[in-house]
Amino acid sequence: MITEIAQIAVKPGLEEEFEGSVKQAAPIFRRAKGCHGMELRRSIEKSSRYHLFVTWETVENHNVDFRGSADFQEWRKLVGHCFAAPPEVEHVRQVVHGF
Repeated sequence: MITEIAQIAVKPGLEEEFEGSVKQAAPIFRRAKGCHGMELRRSIEKSSRYHLFVTWETVENHNVDFRGSADFQEWRKLVGHCFAAPPEVEHVRQVVHGF
């Protein structure tokens, strides 16, 4: 299991629209191969910055299966116009579970 973390800068004034679009896109992730969940978090200090967390079975499920799908194009159509810059994406895996 891996987690995709996408840091997303949203154009000022489009925060509510972006949040609504991500909520609308939840079924896209639900049906994606190898996707186990997604959530969006908003920065307290920088209100136009978000972090999207998506749990995937494998990196390939994200980079190959999802990004190569029509659903990825639909996702970008829903939210892409809100981006102030391209999202910064990385994949992480848990190495320590504290409690």
